[in-house]
Amino acid sequence: MTLTRRLLAPVLALMGAAAPVMAQDAPWPNRPIEFLAGFPNGSGVDIYQRRLAAPLSRALGVPVVVNNRVGAGGNIASDFVAKARPDGYTILFGTAGTHAINATLYRRLPFDPMRDVTHIAHLGDVPNVLTVSIQHRPSYTDCRALIADAKARPGALNYASTGNGASTHLAGARFAVAAGIEMVHVPFTGQGGAVTSLLGGQVDLFFNQVGPALGLVNQGAVRALGVTTATRVPAMGDVPTIAEACGLPGFESTTWYGVFGPPGLPTVIQQRLNAEIVKIIEEPEFRTWLVQNQGIQPPTIRTTEEFRRVHEQDIARWGEVVRAARATVD
Repeated sequence: MTLTRRLLAPVLALMGAAAPVMAQDAPWPNRPIEFLAGFPNGSGVDIYQRRLAAPLSRALGVPVVVNNRVGAGGNIASDFVAKARPDGYTILFGTAGTHAINATLYRRLPFDPMRDVTHIAHLGDVPNVLTVSIQHRPSYTDCRALIADAKARPGALNYASTGNGASTHLAGARFAVAAGIEMVHVPFTGQGGAVTSLLGGQVDLFFNQVGPALGLVNQGAVRALGVTTATRVPAMGDVPTIAEACGLPGFESTTWYGVFGPPGLPTVIQQRLNAEIVKIIEEPEFRTWLVQNQGIQPPTIRTTEEFRRVHEQDIARWGEVVRAARATVD
């Protein structure tokens, strides 16, 4: 070995050892971020996710790419993110369904809904609305007429949902318990099948999310009998609450959307994402879109710790609902 090579060898070795450290210390983000969800195109999750991804991409200076890994009530996408590298390049659009309801609904989960996440941002509370087909269920002019028919024919009525464990499922199950009626649950894999079957008369009712239901109501295709919130929803101001319309005092069934990262996500990345998302949601135009176009109550929860506490409380709350409804999925 020449003298020059002997002198350079230690320097080159140090540079080689430092290379991974330098790569790790590169500013975040410096490449596209994958934004996953477990629900199909056209779902309430998908609509919100895509609306949020565009301004988030501008704020971070890198593409935020939406990718829907559909299946198992959102568990496929949730499990993928739970096992992803905690480097800030894989995040999840989760729901109370995927991370609170599923904790009890599914006998076995491949991830822990509480421990296998990093809480990033709460995105708002999501109501449902009880809808029926005007063409195929003309006698259901109000909620009390529907309940009367269900009581006269136990087990004859069925209700659609966008999947096991979705808010559209548990709202129907909770309604059946509160009204003292028996109904058959018919799960679909998203909005498309549920809406098609409702309009075709194959199912009797559907507790759709307010956002996707608005167009159908405005077109006169479905009748909205009641919203699942404690007070009326501004986007459907003339639709009474289930408590009002059905004579079920105290009835309420709302869920939430949220952004999660893999467990172990660095705090600096968690806080940066939280700050940017909160800033976007607080913009007047975005808030108006949430309230008037989607029927979503903008979040009052802004910190990651507040979000974590709400999540923890909701696992217990929805656990009681799932057990009362005797709803389980293998």
